[in-house]
Amino acid sequence: MACTGEDVRAAVHRVVETVREHRDELVELDRVIGDGDHGENLRRGFEAWAAAPTGESPAEVLKQLATTLISKVGGAAGPLYGTAFLRASTAVKDLAELDTAAVVTALRAGLDGVVARGKAEQGDKTMVDALAPAVTAAESAATVREALEAAAGAAAEGAEATRDLVARKGRASYLGERSVGHIDPGARSTALILRALLP
Repeated sequence: MACTGEDVRAAVHRVVETVREHRDELVELDRVIGDGDHGENLRRGFEAWAAAPTGESPAEVLKQLATTLISKVGGAAGPLYGTAFLRASTAVKDLAELDTAAVVTALRAGLDGVVARGKAEQGDKTMVDALAPAVTAAESAATVREALEAAAGAAAEGAEATRDLVARKGRASYLGERSVGHIDPGARSTALILRALLP
């Protein structure tokens, strides 16, 4: 199984639906340790992409998504997710289809972009705590589906594990020890998005 541009568009449409469905959950998670706008910002950004999706190749679809998120999503989510998808697009720019290695390369590039943009690392209670283990898990997969399944599972575990962490980055870091006991909204949305990529 390889992913064409059409497959990538379909996957992002599934992400749009997932973000819409979980909008209130993400708002509530962010209300507790952030400023409460994460779910609504993501919904607005992904729906803006869905209103006029273009691009033929996987890279073109990812690039259009990236530029839409950067321009439409406020807070930290727009630049971080936008950078992730832009780096992923650049990493696969010459490919008509994405095989397993290309999917892993795109995931790794996205992670590297988030780390470079947000200056966060694992353990800081951010989306990196979901995305980093997702990339590691995908790297040992034999097929595209196995890579996406492994990434989604690891991201879900990583997001859940942020409950026990003290936030060291972003708005939640202002709470210090009081951030313990709450799942990071960025980690949760990362896990949801990776799960939605599966057909």
